[in-house]
This record gives sequence, structure tokens and C-alpha cells, in this order.
Amino acid sequence: MRKTYYFFIALFMLLSITYISDYSVKGKESDSTSLQQAGFLPKVETFSKVESKSFVVTDTLNWKLLGAIKFVKKQNKDYPEGVMYPIINSTLKTKNKKRIAMSGFIVPIDNTTYALSKNVFAACFFCGQAGPETIMGIKFRGGTPKLKTDQYVTLEGNFRVNENDVEDWIYHIEDAVIVKGK
Repeated sequence: MRKTYYFFIALFMLLSITYISDYSVKGKESDSTSLQQAGFLPKVETFSKVESKSFVVTDTLNWKLLGAIKFVKKQNKDYPEGVMYPIINSTLKTKNKKRIAMSGFIVPIDNTTYALSKNVFAACFFCGQAGPETIMGIKFRGGTPKLKTDQYVTLEGNFRVNENDVEDWIYHIEDAVIVKGK
């Protein structure tokens, strides 16, 4: 739904710019100025290339999609019995390093580190109620804000997947900002 909304905004802006520039080229600048002053058409200057690049498309992820994961047991020098490595689905791989929005519960990892969880702290995967795919590591833009355990938030940030480092989260949200639930 959001993608459609942004598409129509961009289309309207493009058509408005094209209409105004066509109108001015035909020598009807006085009519164009009258329309702009009346508020019917935006001024051409307001649509610069810099501003048009500021529209960042954000894709919303959900826990069901993150849970569509498989694991394969591989050998690891630190774990002689082997380790279960994640196999990330192709849909999530296409979203890697892209801007996303994700909602969940804040779970403290230590005094300064938090994660975003599908479940509240009492039912997160540390307690045996879910798997490691139900949590995302968070790296906030700037400093870490003051957060409460089990606070429900929506974060926006850059999505990153991890398939190789068994000592790290499978999913991450970096350059994160809280957009809902402050």
C-alpha cells in the first residue's frame, strides 16, 4: 500500500513539473504564474533533484516472513558437534541492505544493547519459546534511546541478514529510528 502511495506522489510531481515547463515554453508564463499564485500548481523551484531523492521507499517486514527460514548443520572449528546455519529465503535476501520498517517488543541484551523481538521478554527464544529467527539486533542512529523492556515499537532502518557468523544475530536493523511507540 505504501509503495502505491509513493508511486502516485512521484507521478503527480512528475506530471506537475512537465505541465508547468510545457506551459512556460509555449509563452504563457503569465497564465502559469497566475495559476501558481492561486495555489493550483506548485512552483517549479520546489521540486529539485535533491528533494526528489529524499523520498526513501520503506518496505514493511513481518515476523511471519522472517520465520520462513531453514537451517542446515555445518561443521565449525569452535563447535565440534557442528552448528545450525540459517538459509535465508530469497525474498529476504532481496531486502538485504534496504530500508525497512519492523514492529516488535524491545528486549534488553545487556545494559546498553537491545533487540527487537516477536515476543515479550518472558516468551522470547532465550526462554525456549521460539527460535533465533524471532529476534533482530538493533543498532540505533546516534545514541541508544531510553527504552523499557517489552515496549512495543515500530523501527525504521536498514535491514541486514547474517548467514555466516554463528556468534551474531541472523537479522539486524541498523541506522534504526523509532517511528512509533516512543
